[in-house]
Amino acid sequence: MKAIRIERTGGPEVLDVAEVEVPSPKAGEILVRHEAVGVNFIDTYHRSGLYPVKLPSGLGMEAAGVVEAVGDGVERFKAGDRVAYASGPLGAYSELHATSAARAVKLPEGIDARIAAACLLKGMTAEFLVRRTYPVKAGETVLVHAAAGGVGSILVQWAKHLGARVIGTAGSEEKAQLARGHGADHVILYREQDVAAEVRRLTDGKGVPVAYDSVGAATFEGTMGSLARRGMFVSFGNASGPVPPFAPLRLSQAGSLFFTRPTMFDYTATTEDLDASAAALFEVIRSGAVKIDIGQTFALGDARRAHEALEGRETVGASLLIP
Repeated sequence: MKAIRIERTGGPEVLDVAEVEVPSPKAGEILVRHEAVGVNFIDTYHRSGLYPVKLPSGLGMEAAGVVEAVGDGVERFKAGDRVAYASGPLGAYSELHATSAARAVKLPEGIDARIAAACLLKGMTAEFLVRRTYPVKAGETVLVHAAAGGVGSILVQWAKHLGARVIGTAGSEEKAQLARGHGADHVILYREQDVAAEVRRLTDGKGVPVAYDSVGAATFEGTMGSLARRGMFVSFGNASGPVPPFAPLRLSQAGSLFFTRPTMFDYTATTEDLDASAAALFEVIRSGAVKIDIGQTFALGDARRAHEALEGRETVGASLLIP
């Protein structure tokens, strides 16, 4: 079968297409024949070495398809079941992959494989961010960076579904229009405008109780300056590089702020949490409250181009690899 492999860390050029043996599912695993594979920023962190992995390695954490075989002890699934997953072991950039049965979810009627592969990681991230990291309440104003991106577009829609007013940021007017289309009430062009000043203007000087920031270094100061007293800075990505080191005293000086760097794993650590998160996501999709935007698809062998587009801020919505 075909799979994307990396022998060393670096830029998109380290992604190679290889012929590898079809894996056999071990005890507790399922073998999934992929119909669609999700491309996420975390994949670029593994590829670049920002998040170290043992080399050589496969890449990718998210895919959807059909169970081909099950390993010993698996009762959760059977061959022929439609499933999706969004966790390790790495290797989703492939035609087939063996993954933990406990970390996969069954796809309900009305959710096809492409939608699932486009939304599971991003959507469950949005779920824990707006429902559990900081439970968004009706009437609140929230700040969502990269509001036209994969997670950002879901965050905007979900926050609106919960009754919030949403201020989004985007890197271009084209992306700002997309964010507005997803329901953002206001969009700030963070490369051209002073984010903190605009947020203060839009909130009568108060700031926002929560800011969801997946951009990292480029938006850090703007986010810090946008928060209301006792506001929460939710840093969940590093699209422009990691946030700079800072002294905890800054949180005190800026209004007794909270700062958190959550990961999906800690919010879906048990199978029960995983199933509940996925169920909440599928429910808002099937109800129409959240629409999944598949902005671009690439052939599996074009993974390098997919990474170039993602890191070049050329993508909108979700990106998929199609085996």
